Amino acid sequence: MATDVKELMAKVGKIRILTNRLVDDRLSGDYHSTFKGQGVEFDEVRPYVAGDDVRSIDWNVTARTGTPFIKRFSEERELTVLFMVDVSGSQSYGSVERSKMELAAEVTALLALTAIRNQDKIGLVLFSDKIVKYIPPRKGRQPVMRLVREVLAAEDEATGGTDLAGALKFLNGVQKRRAVVFLVSDFMGRAGGESEWEKLLRVVARRHDVVCIPVSDPAEGELPIAGLAELEDPETGELVLVDTADRKLREQFAAVAAAEREHLLRYFARTGIDHVAVSTDQPYIQGIRALFKRRAAKR
Repeated sequence: MATDVKELMAKVGKIRILTNRLVDDRLSGDYHSTFKGQGVEFDEVRPYVAGDDVRSIDWNVTARTGTPFIKRFSEERELTVLFMVDVSGSQSYGSVERSKMELAAEVTALLALTAIRNQDKIGLVLFSDKIVKYIPPRKGRQPVMRLVREVLAAEDEATGGTDLAGALKFLNGVQKRRAVVFLVSDFMGRAGGESEWEKLLRVVARRHDVVCIPVSDPAEGELPIAGLAELEDPETGELVLVDTADRKLREQFAAVAAAEREHLLRYFARTGIDHVAVSTDQPYIQGIRALFKRRAAKR
């Protein structure tokens, strides 16, 4: 956990070096072919050749020159990319060398650098049980590291639960035009019927191009054997004394965690919302490349 500005900036610098190395031409090309702009825009006129669509003829230029010309259009490339990052209490957890929050910052940096390389605008929404920070979308490389800095800085104050529904309502209020939305969260506590946020996300996905990034840690799926242990819910602060040597307890813990993961995966499959899962103990670049290639293949 960052304890001062110097340590925070060291973490930001480390992430900058790491993600700069990962953003190559292949990743940028896959991103470019995967995420499309708002539509098409006029590019230029050129002489008509046999086989061209006569509906594309520019009659003004044709009348002026006496030679048929057609209009050429190109994809309107500029995108608005919004990162919605969960900074609730559970995101500060990490059983390996990095926390889920640090992983979220790395993935945000990688995707934001790729977007900036493609001349897109990027913005940020940090949320827990409230909206913690909103940075409106803008262009330039400078906003990328500010996004990373804000995500990491939030780790020091990561408390409270997760109000995904509230965050999605906020998104609908501030982002009227279509955008690419990366929703980065651990999506914890979802087993059961469809919740309010799941219904809202289906609505949001019809307006925006949504990609969900579930962030996890290996210890969340399996309770280690450590004798009597006091466990704290990072979102509620509730303390529970458990005997981790109890095999039945460990099995129940693993079963609940597996049920939550399965519920989330079924939700994504049912709604068709794109997702890429990342874990604090695994490299994530191949998963992101695979996501881009899946999307490009669909198109």
